Amino acid sequence: MTEATTATTATTATTATDRGTDPNSDPVAAHWAARLAQAAARHRVPGASLGILHQGRMIAEAATGMANLGAGIEATTDTLFQIGSISKVWTTTVAMALVDQGLLELDAPIVSVLPELRLSDAELTKGVTLRHLLTHTSGIDGDFFADTGRGDDCLEKFTALLGDVPVNHPLGATLSYCNTGFVLLGRVLEHVTGVQWDELMRERLYRPLGLTHTATLPEEVLSFRAAAGHVGEPPVLAPVWGLMRSAGPAGLICSTPREVLAFARLHLNGGLTDDGVRIISAQSATAMQTAQFEVPDPYMLGHAWGLGWLLDEWDGHPVYGHDGGTVGQSAFLRVLPGSDLAICLLTNGGDTHGLYRELFQEIVRDVAGVAMREPLTPTADPEPVNPGDYVGLYERLSTRIEILERDGGLVMRHTPTGPLAHLMPEGDPETPMHPVRPGLFLIQHPGMEGWFPMVFYTLADGTPYLHHGARATPKVG
Repeated sequence: MTEATTATTATTATTATDRGTDPNSDPVAAHWAARLAQAAARHRVPGASLGILHQGRMIAEAATGMANLGAGIEATTDTLFQIGSISKVWTTTVAMALVDQGLLELDAPIVSVLPELRLSDAELTKGVTLRHLLTHTSGIDGDFFADTGRGDDCLEKFTALLGDVPVNHPLGATLSYCNTGFVLLGRVLEHVTGVQWDELMRERLYRPLGLTHTATLPEEVLSFRAAAGHVGEPPVLAPVWGLMRSAGPAGLICSTPREVLAFARLHLNGGLTDDGVRIISAQSATAMQTAQFEVPDPYMLGHAWGLGWLLDEWDGHPVYGHDGGTVGQSAFLRVLPGSDLAICLLTNGGDTHGLYRELFQEIVRDVAGVAMREPLTPTADPEPVNPGDYVGLYERLSTRIEILERDGGLVMRHTPTGPLAHLMPEGDPETPMHPVRPGLFLIQHPGMEGWFPMVFYTLADGTPYLHHGARATPKVG
């Protein structure tokens, strides 16, 4: 039996009432355990863990495959995966708790509580607020990654470097996914509480929620069975296990689906733990789930961003959630409040987006009777477009995108740049762009079944931008 085949045969499941029992003892748990194993194999995912929370109960919890192909470590329901940028919503939740306490204000300039802040633009320094950071609208280039060491002062050191980070767009002019802003947010939380970010997460979330399998520091994670990322096709062990410590508030939490869903249940409960402890006010919980800014590309993740949460609508039902991606690991969380349903999928390589769509589509249909929003696909008769309107160079930190005309059509050439480029897959070759209508195209990345939108648009001042992968990239040539 080959390694890849072995990676998809080991499956464990638990029920809401009896962790660790035979999955066949509960038909619902057994069904979703089997579907997880089948779908993970089809999408070439080495290891995955799934949790389904419905009406306050874990109705299914399953794991399949290998946590680490090289070491031969099986994935179990207690394996810690990197939840990536889902961490941003955890950081947001603590920020909103401080808003409730009066230590922060959503629309007060950050510099009023962090006077040493210096950004590359003086007006941005004066004007950027907590709301801008939570909605990815600050304009700070979002993919600035700097390793500022393993010390407890890593966020302070990171923030001191922001004066050299370019502005991606004018303050509040558009939405561009911003890791940098959430690292800055982590430093703000440290400054106003006097507690280092990792410990602040333990104090404000992990302990009140009773979480025992959630951690950020590698030395903490290694106390448990831990998943490793895998990249490429066929999947091989990623070159590094995780990112630098300074990325913590933006994406370094590790956890299990059960404990991520305990966090989701906090938000379903309006900010209350199951024990009745209030973490954030009901008003703040509602504000986080309320649209704050429309997304220029509403087709990929959702139509709007709340405070921390991304927002969507499936079959007329509101949905909030977040995705996460680190080096070879991907995470997915969606909450349907009207159905009291939350789903978490944690993975470590392969076509993870295809696995997410296949499983979540079935789960929301079978459990809640809701149809997941259908993704865009190329049409047989697209509206005519003028290729010359889009040809050019689009660039920001970490990314260079060239749009080229080929045989009357368009292709995209994407090249990762910056300090993490060596950890990313090689840049795409000349990927064909399939027009849907003027300003909207679809591409398909190598090794993935799904289609990914590219939205071309202009800001109010007429500057052309490309929105792709949740990020706004200006045209520079």
